[in-house]
Amino acid sequence: QVQLVESGGGSVQSGGSLRLSCAASGYTYSNYCMGWFRQAPGKEREGVAHIFRDGRTRYANSVKGRFTISQDNAKNTLYLEMNSLKPEDTAMYYCAADRRSALAGWGTCRSDYWGQGTQVTVSS
Repeated sequence: QVQLVESGGGSVQSGGSLRLSCAASGYTYSNYCMGWFRQAPGKEREGVAHIFRDGRTRYANSVKGRFTISQDNAKNTLYLEMNSLKPEDTAMYYCAADRRSALAGWGTCRSDYWGQGTQVTVSS
């Protein structure tokens, strides 16, 4: 059974940095893509960044130039480096994974598996 466990959230001041991690287990193959999402109180969940097995990345306009998504395939871990954080980045951050293998996947990244989330709070 696939499990995703996020860590690295916390409270920082505006302009600060955090690095989120998402440890994946239960996979017996390389999956097609993974991503980070966030949800602020009273708002819908939104996609933040995605990374595909071939190295392609996608970012929401609101985080371009400030956030970097990466993955360590050997450790089955997904990362989100967040710099120049703003109060509007405050949210619960979730990682998600596409269940399709890297060979079978195509098109947009699906979110078949979810982690439990890690809270990021940015104060002004």
